[in-house]
Amino acid sequence: MKYANVIRQHWAALRALLLLTVITGLAYPLLVWAVAQLPGLKEKADGSIVSANSAPVGSSLIGQLFTDADGNPLPQYFQSRPSAAGDGYDPMATSASNLGPESIVDAPDKPSLLTLVCSRSAAAAELNGMDKGAGTRPYCTGGGVGAVLAVLGPRDNRGLVIAPTKVVSVNEPCATTSTPFLDTYQGVRVECAEPDADYSTGQLVPVRGSAPAEPAVPADAVTASGSGLDPDISPAYADLQVDRVAKARGVSPEQVREVVAANTSGRALGFMGEPTVNVLAVNVALDRLGG
Repeated sequence: MKYANVIRQHWAALRALLLLTVITGLAYPLLVWAVAQLPGLKEKADGSIVSANSAPVGSSLIGQLFTDADGNPLPQYFQSRPSAAGDGYDPMATSASNLGPESIVDAPDKPSLLTLVCSRSAAAAELNGMDKGAGTRPYCTGGGVGAVLAVLGPRDNRGLVIAPTKVVSVNEPCATTSTPFLDTYQGVRVECAEPDADYSTGQLVPVRGSAPAEPAVPADAVTASGSGLDPDISPAYADLQVDRVAKARGVSPEQVREVVAANTSGRALGFMGEPTVNVLAVNVALDRLGG
């Protein structure tokens, strides 16, 4: 190949590189930015920032915690649903817990999904001034952990224990209780779980208990969203918190309900999804209301 042809090919390649750099690296981003500044799009393009007293306090698209420095819920504010994103609602660590229906036994350093649900339900009931048993859910102990037994003994050809010789409440360590949630199971005394003991050979038996099929604490109060950034809660969870917020602010529950209703969105297109309440919008509106 002649030297002149090599020069021409490299010059053509360089010009194509420069042209594509200008188009894709400068012109296209500028065009997208300019379109995003049009009325009706600018607010969303800028992150849907919510301001109070001329200062940004969050985004209507990303949830956040309403807690004190020690992580305790502030009673005058509506609380968001739980988050598994980082330390909570971290956009740089958006994720779910990746725990599923089979996560029912606690690990030493990580509670199961069942125990997380049980403990959150009990905490939500206590925070909102409900009766002690109001936060009880099926398959939860009164102490707020998963009600799961490891039943040891001989098994039949289906792998089911036919004559229990030992029964252990696997999510209730002996360090925290000496009296498990259940006294006996099929005539065998239920024991608390000894540290570092291996109960993997036992048959796992979740115990439903006497909790109602429809718990007083709604599902979104005890489970995190898939992204961990959900800014909304259900109207049922909002209604659960009304009396507590009204009492903390010294206003009537009716006033709080009016604020909630004003910040409730219906189903998309009238039939998709469920109604939602934006927690940040409600809390900002309550601060403007006073109390």
